[in-house]
Amino acid sequence: MSTVTDNPQRHRFELEVDGQIVFADYRRDGNLIVVPHVEAPPALRGTGASRRLMEGMLALLRARGERIKPLCSYAADYLRRHPEHHDLLAEVRQAR
Repeated sequence: MSTVTDNPQRHRFELEVDGQIVFADYRRDGNLIVVPHVEAPPALRGTGASRRLMEGMLALLRARGERIKPLCSYAADYLRRHPEHHDLLAEVRQAR
């Protein structure tokens, strides 16, 4: 099984699947990782590759003590559906 890697030269997290790369672009601001874009090649869409990328990326962020600010709609929706990762969000909103 492939693992998610941080490619700091390209400012993105990457996951290789069947010779293709699923990636999440990022900007770093100290311990904050801003994610404006997540992309999977058309052949990998609907296969769970982006989900595996998100899981691996969040595991790396957690291990490094970093937080995430998802600007990409896919990343934001993923985090909204997975409360186990809410502690990694840069802006934690309190329920009313």
